[in-house]
Amino acid sequence: MSVGNRRRFLKTAGLGAAMAGAGPLAAQTASSRDAVAGANDRIRVALIGCGGMGRGDLKDFLRVSGVQCVALCDVDKAQMDQTVREIVEPAGQRADLLTQDFRHVVDRNDLDAVIVATPDHWHALPTIMACKSGKDVYVEKPLSITVGEGRVMVDAARKHKRVVQMGTQQRSARHYTDAVEYVKDGKLGKVRLVRAWAYLDWKGRTPVLPDSEPPEGVDYDMWLGPAPKRPFNRNRFHFTFRWYWDYSGGLMTDWGAHMIDIANWAMGIKAPSSAMSVGGKFGYPDDAMETPDTQQVMWQYPSFSMIWEHALGVGRGPEAREHGVQFHGEQGVLVIDRQGWEVYPETDRIDRPDRVYKSSGKPRYNVPANDDMHFAHVKNFLECMRSRQNPRSDVEIGHDSMIACHVANAAFRLGRRVDWDIEKERPIDDRKAEELMKPHYRAPWKLEA
Repeated sequence: MSVGNRRRFLKTAGLGAAMAGAGPLAAQTASSRDAVAGANDRIRVALIGCGGMGRGDLKDFLRVSGVQCVALCDVDKAQMDQTVREIVEPAGQRADLLTQDFRHVVDRNDLDAVIVATPDHWHALPTIMACKSGKDVYVEKPLSITVGEGRVMVDAARKHKRVVQMGTQQRSARHYTDAVEYVKDGKLGKVRLVRAWAYLDWKGRTPVLPDSEPPEGVDYDMWLGPAPKRPFNRNRFHFTFRWYWDYSGGLMTDWGAHMIDIANWAMGIKAPSSAMSVGGKFGYPDDAMETPDTQQVMWQYPSFSMIWEHALGVGRGPEAREHGVQFHGEQGVLVIDRQGWEVYPETDRIDRPDRVYKSSGKPRYNVPANDDMHFAHVKNFLECMRSRQNPRSDVEIGHDSMIACHVANAAFRLGRRVDWDIEKERPIDDRKAEELMKPHYRAPWKLEA
């Protein structure tokens, strides 16, 4: 970090989370900012959340000509230092604000967009406040940790006419688009079953660790933000926060946000009418995780059912793939993952002595090594900032893809089926499930409808 950057950082880093609302909003309104990106080739962005995903996002933003990084925000000074060193300076740029309080970012009147790549429990408030102050937002998945948060995020984007993209980059991949069109065109016939999964062999046991003092340079109270007050524990910090209910929804929301989004897209659906889920800590029963390392879900839709499977510490899922989505139609079965897709023909022996194939199928298409869906997703967001069109993973698309995940986790935590009112976005006659769908924020933080 340069001396000038360090001085600016020390000037702003001591500001804590005193009040829930943003400070006075800049005089420039959302409507007056609509033409900024379109009229000026320069797009000024800030990164809120400088962890691994945030650095990856910012790196791709800065690959686009005319994008300038003007601010970084993270509760951990070390992560900002790393972002300056690894991303900003190699791009020949210089952020003029380094802060631990995201409100100093969203209050700026010279910003066009913010990237929200915080831990999951911090996705909603910065996104909503950025929309209110006239910024477009690229927010990482999962969009929210409750259905209630997601709905307020959608409403804020619509009210303030903001472009909000969720980081489900498969929506910008050519091969996913082609496969979805194949399903939508009816080439599989009637689809009666959709299956999605994530089996991750790179994530094993999370060892139990004692509570401790936060690392030097970390504003831990700000890291907790709206989450319940707890002693600092490294297992709940940075990457492994996602295995705790206070901050995320485990692998169900972490990878379900990606795979279930593809199912929603191809099937043209919003949400299920019910969910049942089983599973538990079967692989690592004594480790520190709260969320299940093994989980299965079954959702009911009007004309088909959908199944989810996940497991940590093993990598051979359905179709011998670590992740994927399968559409089982009457004429064939389409299987897709990030590496490619294929169609297996279905068979028929009804009233026949021998098995026959109902369709010709489709050989596997393998994605070229130089295909970069994440960069394409970032470019789509930047293009939509100029055109003011909805991006491929528009905030409402992201919200809808998370509903099935949240209802599934509610069914798992309650140990029973949860019925869902699709139009009202709430459980049906189920107070306990409804409480799991509502945001419960620690004072002084509030989520305003």
